[in-house]
Amino acid sequence: MNTKLDFINGNTKKCLLAMTLPMIVAMFLNMAYNLVDSLWIGNLLGELAYAALTNSTPIVLLLTSVAMGATNGISILLSQAIGARNEQKKKKVISTSFCIAVIFSLFITFILELFLPVILAALNTPAETMNMARDYLSIYILGYIAVYLYLYFTAVLRSFGNTIFQVIAMLISTILNIVLDPIFILKIGFHGAAIATLLSQSMCLIFMIIYIKKRNVFKISFADFDKKEIIPLIKSAVPSVIQQSIPAISTTFLTSLVSTYSISAIAAYGITGKLETILFYPAMAFNMVLTSIVGQCIGAKRVDRAEDYLKLSLKYGITVLFILSILIIIFSKQLAGLFVSSDPVAQIVEEYFIIISIGYVLNTVTNCYLGCLNGMGKPTKSMILMIFYYLVVRIPLAYVFSYIGLGLNGIWIAVLISHIIACITAILTGTHSFKKNIKMEG
Repeated sequence: MNTKLDFINGNTKKCLLAMTLPMIVAMFLNMAYNLVDSLWIGNLLGELAYAALTNSTPIVLLLTSVAMGATNGISILLSQAIGARNEQKKKKVISTSFCIAVIFSLFITFILELFLPVILAALNTPAETMNMARDYLSIYILGYIAVYLYLYFTAVLRSFGNTIFQVIAMLISTILNIVLDPIFILKIGFHGAAIATLLSQSMCLIFMIIYIKKRNVFKISFADFDKKEIIPLIKSAVPSVIQQSIPAISTTFLTSLVSTYSISAIAAYGITGKLETILFYPAMAFNMVLTSIVGQCIGAKRVDRAEDYLKLSLKYGITVLFILSILIIIFSKQLAGLFVSSDPVAQIVEEYFIIISIGYVLNTVTNCYLGCLNGMGKPTKSMILMIFYYLVVRIPLAYVFSYIGLGLNGIWIAVLISHIIACITAILTGTHSFKKNIKMEG
C-alpha cells in the first residue's frame, strides 16, 4: 500500500507516480463502469434509449461533480494538517466532515427526487425521451449517498497518500455492473441499468467501509466533532464544489443546445462525452493528486517541493494526453460504432474530436495548475478561473456560434477556444501564486 509516502523528503518522481498511476487506473475503471451502461443500452435498446441516457447524463455528471468538489475541498484541509503533523486537527477534520457529508448527500437526494421532472423539462429533454430519462434518474438518485460517501472516503485516503485501494474498490464495482447490467436491462428495460448501478455502487461503499475498519486506516469519532471546523470546511468545499460542477453545468447547457438539432446529434454528443473521459480523467487525476501533495508541501512550508511536483506532472500529463488525443481522433468513427450503429452519429463524433483535438492537452496543463492552487489553499482562485473559462467564454460563444450559422461545429469551436484561454490564464495565475508563496517563506 502507498499509505506511507513521504512527499516532503522522498523521491518526487516515485511519490508522484505512486499516487497518480493508481488514481488514473481507478478513474479508467470508473470510465469502464460508466461505459457499461452506455454500451448495453445502445446495443440492446437502440438510438432512442441512448438519447434518453444522454439527456440523463448532465444531471449524473453534476451530482458526481458536486461530490468530487466537496470531498476534494476536505482533502485540502486534511492534507495541510497531515503535512503540518497536527494530529488533533486531522481527527477533527475527518469526523466533522463525515457528519456534514451524510447530511448534505441526503439533502441533495431529497431535493432532486422532488424536482426531477421540472429539471428535465428545463433541460429541453425531448418528449420522446422524457419518461425514460425520468425513470432512470429517479432510481439513480436513490444511490447518491453511496456515491458521495465513496468519494468522501477516497478523498480522505488520498490525503494520507493512499490511492491504491480506490483501484480495488472500483474494480469490484465495475465487475458487478458488467454482470448486473444486461440482466436487469433485458428483464426490466431501460431503467434496469439504473438499478444495476445502484446495487453495484452500494456494494462498493460497503467494501470500502469494511477495508477502512479492518485496516484501522483512520477513525471517525463523534467525540472529535468540532463545530468550529464547519466554517473552514465549508469555505474550502464550496469553491471546490463550484469548480468541479461548472464543467457539468457547461455540459448541461451544451446538451440542451445540442438537443435542439436532432436525436442523432444528442446521441453523438452523448458518445463524445463518454469517449472524452479517456482524455479528461488523467487531467482530473493530476488535479486531485496535486491538491493532496501540494497541500502537504505547503503545510510543511516546502514550496520548492510543490514546484517540483508540478513540473513532473506537466511533463507526464502533456505526453500522455498527446498520445491519447491522437488515438481518439484516428479511431473516433470506429469507437462511435461501439455505442450506436449510425453513420450520421459517427460523422458528428469524428468532427467533434478533429475540431477540439489539442484542447485536451491544454486542459491537462490547466488542471495541473488548478490542483496546485487548491493545494495552496486557494480554491477560490480556481473557482473564479473555472467560472471565467466556462460561463464567460464557452457557454456564450457556443450559443452565438450555434445561431450565426456554424451549427454544431460552432459549438465545438467554442469549446476549443475556451480550452486555449483556460490554459493561458491558469499558467499566469498559478505562476504568480507560486512566486507569492516563495516570497512569504523567504
